[in-house]
Amino acid sequence: MTEAPQITAGRPQPLGTTVDADGVNFSVFSEHATRVDLLLFDKCDDPEPSRTIQLHPDRHRSFHFWHCHVRGLGAGQVYAYRMDGPHDTSRSGARFDHRKVLLDPYARANINSRWQRTQAIGLDDNVAHSMRSLVVDLDDYDWEGDQPLRTPMSETVIYELHVRGATASPTSHAENPGTFSALTEKIGHLKELGITAVELLPVFDFDETQVLRTGPDGSELHNYWGYDPYGFFAPHTGYCSEPHLAGHIAEFRDMVKAFHKAGIEVILDVVFNHTSEGNEYGPTISFRGQANEAYYHLWPQDRSHYMDFTGCGNAVNANHPMVTKFILESLEYWVREHHVDGFRFDLASELSRGALGYEMAVPPVLWAIELSQVLAETKIIAEPWDGGGLYQVGRFPGKRWAQWNGPFRDDVRRFVRGDAGLVGDIAARIGGSEDLFGPQQELPTNSINFITCHDGFTLNDLVSYDEKHNYANGEAGADGAGENFSWNCGVEGPTDDPEVERLRVRQMKNLLAVLMLSRGVPMLLAGDEFRNSQGGNNNAYCQDNPTSWLDWDQAEKEQETWNFTRRLIELRRRYRTFREPRFYNGHLNSRLLPDVTWHGTRLEQPGWEDTHARVLACTLGGFNQDPDLHLMLNMYHLGLDFELPRIRGRRWHRVLDTARPGPYDILPAGQEELIDDHTFHAHGRSVVLLAALPDEKGTFR
Repeated sequence: MTEAPQITAGRPQPLGTTVDADGVNFSVFSEHATRVDLLLFDKCDDPEPSRTIQLHPDRHRSFHFWHCHVRGLGAGQVYAYRMDGPHDTSRSGARFDHRKVLLDPYARANINSRWQRTQAIGLDDNVAHSMRSLVVDLDDYDWEGDQPLRTPMSETVIYELHVRGATASPTSHAENPGTFSALTEKIGHLKELGITAVELLPVFDFDETQVLRTGPDGSELHNYWGYDPYGFFAPHTGYCSEPHLAGHIAEFRDMVKAFHKAGIEVILDVVFNHTSEGNEYGPTISFRGQANEAYYHLWPQDRSHYMDFTGCGNAVNANHPMVTKFILESLEYWVREHHVDGFRFDLASELSRGALGYEMAVPPVLWAIELSQVLAETKIIAEPWDGGGLYQVGRFPGKRWAQWNGPFRDDVRRFVRGDAGLVGDIAARIGGSEDLFGPQQELPTNSINFITCHDGFTLNDLVSYDEKHNYANGEAGADGAGENFSWNCGVEGPTDDPEVERLRVRQMKNLLAVLMLSRGVPMLLAGDEFRNSQGGNNNAYCQDNPTSWLDWDQAEKEQETWNFTRRLIELRRRYRTFREPRFYNGHLNSRLLPDVTWHGTRLEQPGWEDTHARVLACTLGGFNQDPDLHLMLNMYHLGLDFELPRIRGRRWHRVLDTARPGPYDILPAGQEELIDDHTFHAHGRSVVLLAALPDEKGTFR
């Protein structure tokens, strides 16, 4: 900068930066600051700002917003803040420190090329090692008419994946591995699989430089999953091909647009329950130095300490009016400016806590999200628990929220591994978990059904390990869930035993079949369709290496599970019965069959009270051109004969049998196999689906 810029009062709204024809408007929130300095840098890597603009409270403050307009600036301007004010941690919780350089919480892009986390802790000035924000012009992009897809929840199949992990392996053959752009190279695989939405693990800017600990092999372990954000309006720079050229906005948008062209929605896993600043020993990045007492839950007895309902050092005070505004505007930004189709909220129950940490009956932030006009047609999905013991499956505030169904995961895992006495629970899960969601007058589409997710074993590891193997995480195996309801099928870990391998494949098919043939919204973990393994690590949050990266060679090698998963998703599309957005209720079809009738091996004897039962069957009356269906689950280790109901003018045909090898495990439409008997012998540990198709001879069955 050669000339002093012309500075005017500017506008308090919107927060962040706004580019106009004359320059840039800056606005930032801080209720108790007594001094705010705007730092302007000529280049990303400059150790010092070229100019510092001190905002005068009489001219540049409205309510709690500090603002100014700087003429002559534009997109690409690098900036940050310093703030001063009270430092009274024990009583007010204020932690102002003018020596620390602060990011703009509303920044659309951030720069971390000079960042040293340790310099943001302690008493030293950290300007030379600070992060900075970047002014971005959001209007310079051609969306080519793209709009969010608005796929109904009842038609949705979610695929959870990690942006870097999806393509970081050399086996992906991606041009720019581990980036947003590389994901577009895998769209063909996802479209062929039949999924309708990708759910991306956190893509907000987070600190990958932090060394969490040293692994047993001496390697440094970092935050890989990204559940530790600091930039809630900025795509993560580490996932961009050219992160410091402001091109990451276009790269993220290009990815969304490409997914939409393929008919695939983009859902973001968002983390509003805590931030990267951690507890009182953590770094000052933005919130702590601007309005610590507003953004975080602090202990009322001594406000120098942070309440921690997340297990991550701090907890966001989401129902403070300014924080509610911040969260809502972040979400609306991603929908409005990036055409995102939905959000999955990490540890969402933390967002229902009030100022003192207690559960609120009507949390303002959750209802603001539910009722926002901008978000009205987006998917909102809660992980309905937090790290402080709050568990809200089936009673999460609001009506539109879908919820990760933890009981579905646990009940199905236990049943398929052979645990007895669960048939009542399994019936509830297959039917959409009415026991959980019915009392709140919600629907099966409120239930996100899953067997595996990023947090825990992969599907292959679920049937290959009895115990977690997390020593590479450097926590002496103490991290990760201890009870996984897994079964190794007789051998711990990889094996060459063909019998064990066949059993593992069958068990994976069983788990996938129950998932896809249940009402609710199914979610798959990336790589499960081709037996991706993490070597028994059930908490690979710090493994940015082949442990967590998808091995695409497996996609070529494991054709049986790949083809089974693909055909199973197609089977779900074939029969509307499994996608109905309502619970089974006894309604009769034109053949006077109820929508569901429960059985065991004998008709209408499901054995609800049998503590030894390991089998369940049901007849599903077909509506809207669907045939009547008969589903049999035999999780006993031996084969059993199941009675079949008789339906006038129909004969039973086999559609699915997980005991059969591919491609005979699922038969395509028109090639179903006739069952010429009144019983069906279901092999041990198998799932079978029959369809009642018209009998050309008119034979009474």
